[in-house]
Amino acid sequence: MSDPATLLIADDDAGLRESLERMLTREGYRVVLASDGRAALERVQAGGVDLIVTDLRMPGLTGLELLRAAKAIMPDVDVILLTAFGTVEEAVKAMKDGAYDFLTKPFRREQLIKLIDKALERRDLIEQNRALKKQLEDIRAKGQMIGASPSWRRMLTLVEQIADSSATILIHGESGTGKELVARTIHERSARRNGPFVAVNCAALPETLLESELFGYERGAFTGAHRQKPGKFELANTGTIFLDEIGEMPTPVQAKLLQVLQDREFSRLGSQSDIRVDVRVIAATNKDLGRLVQQGHFREDLYYRLNVLNIHVPPLRERQEEIPVLVEYFLDQYSREFDRPRQEVAAETMHLFMDHGWRGNVRELENVIKRIVALGTESQVVQELTRRPVELPETAGVTSPAALTAAAAPSAPGRRWDESLGLREIGRRAAREAEEVALKEVLDRVRWHRVEAARRLKVSYKTLLRKMQECGLGN
Repeated sequence: MSDPATLLIADDDAGLRESLERMLTREGYRVVLASDGRAALERVQAGGVDLIVTDLRMPGLTGLELLRAAKAIMPDVDVILLTAFGTVEEAVKAMKDGAYDFLTKPFRREQLIKLIDKALERRDLIEQNRALKKQLEDIRAKGQMIGASPSWRRMLTLVEQIADSSATILIHGESGTGKELVARTIHERSARRNGPFVAVNCAALPETLLESELFGYERGAFTGAHRQKPGKFELANTGTIFLDEIGEMPTPVQAKLLQVLQDREFSRLGSQSDIRVDVRVIAATNKDLGRLVQQGHFREDLYYRLNVLNIHVPPLRERQEEIPVLVEYFLDQYSREFDRPRQEVAAETMHLFMDHGWRGNVRELENVIKRIVALGTESQVVQELTRRPVELPETAGVTSPAALTAAAAPSAPGRRWDESLGLREIGRRAAREAEEVALKEVLDRVRWHRVEAARRLKVSYKTLLRKMQECGLGN
């Protein structure tokens, strides 16, 4: 897990400071205290503060003065003001000076924690967006793939390791994840980069046309063959051929592809002579080829020939960290392509994007941004996404958290507790077990899509991660 956020609590009420310190430390934050505005400003100047919670009225330096001074030092730091009822008007004015929000004393514990969680999530999103945005020009200049999540980075490391190999590669992943982009990146980082990269979609052509497209034909080989035509394998000589949707390749064509992989030779349709080629084959599929082999729809020998090196492209819902930079990338791209003014998406829209399931993966996100640029507004697209259910596999019929907790409660017949523990301890353990069962159930239902799990369980993303850690479920 990442280091806990550091919260600066500034208040001249010692009792409130200590109470907030205990409460927020239990929530997993690192808390530093200041008894007045000047001490708080010195702590801000020392650095390392992620968020400030300050009383509005303090001796020496007021909360409003602290806000202005802190913003001058750290423009991105968020400040939450604590105010008595009589100073609400001042707090509202402070909002115009950059305060994130304010709470009127007395406030509930849940109110402050929710406000802090939202402020830190917003800060993380802004920082991530800024850092990733800096990569865009290098990405465009170098033809790099966009990605910042651990799963994407692991995939890129594997790409680097195998790019110079001449071995056949099988790429698998859901539709729209960018399998062709991965294949192109492998080609561009290989010794074949100066040779051609030829892509063929095996699902786009019927059997007869696919065979002639791949291997070419001689004049008179079939009706309409008025001239000789080289196939894609010939055109890819000394380079790379990318066979997308390989699971859709008809069985007769599979046999001829197997011959090419074994012998590096093939013959055009209508020809008796063989053509030798030096081509690296990269295939891709969104299907389970192993299952197709078991069902008799895909040749087992071809499967093993293709599956020498294997790359899994993770779906977008497993690498949400990349959504902001992808949004920026597509906004730039289509603003130039459509000759439209460059626009930004609202923070609320970005939160919606982060929560969306993206069944169509990067391709779906790209199309959404393309529509926003074309329409000149995001409101219509946002309405459509809001009306649409979260598009995750097998999300129907998810039990509510309350129902899960009740079902998981260990008071069912046959469950026995050691009465020596006492009723309070028995209740605590029962609640913990029920919470763990409910958490695991919801995570499994949404395929460990953590933002969606947090939404369904009605907790903040940070709280979900903490609960997962407590239950030994990782993060």
